[in-house]
Amino acid sequence: MNNSIRSTLVRAWLTIAVVDWLFASTLGVVAYHSTVARVWQGVASVVLGPSALQGGLRTVLVGTALHLCVAFTWTVVFLGLALLSERLRRIIATPVGVMAVSIVYGPLVWITMSTLIIPTTTGRPPTIGARWWVQIVAHMFFVALPIVAMVARGLGVTATRHTALEPAS
Repeated sequence: MNNSIRSTLVRAWLTIAVVDWLFASTLGVVAYHSTVARVWQGVASVVLGPSALQGGLRTVLVGTALHLCVAFTWTVVFLGLALLSERLRRIIATPVGVMAVSIVYGPLVWITMSTLIIPTTTGRPPTIGARWWVQIVAHMFFVALPIVAMVARGLGVTATRHTALEPAS
């Protein structure tokens, strides 16, 4: 992996990790009258079980670390797709294309997480209600958009000048 692609990966990953962490924390506090700690203990509970909700700072940190791993994974997936697909690079070469791809990729991420990854880990089926639909929309703007925009920027994609193997300087 060349330095430019590595740099794109790290910048996109850290951007999505921060944006989504702030969004999830704010949503939990403002909309659901929770606490920031409880939000990230809830994430930790996916792998540690319900006792994580009483785990204190340790489980907040575990939830945050898990969030970083998930953000990294979805960033790698999208960057890999962009590197492999000239068509995808052409689409994300414009702001409209970035938004269109985000509108597809965000729900794909949430549907995969909520119907496959989390149920496989917890043994519990997803609850599809109002909060689930909020996450569909939120993943478009607070997960996919930062990933897609940062990857597009990092690869320096334009329809005519660059390929994924020739990132902008």
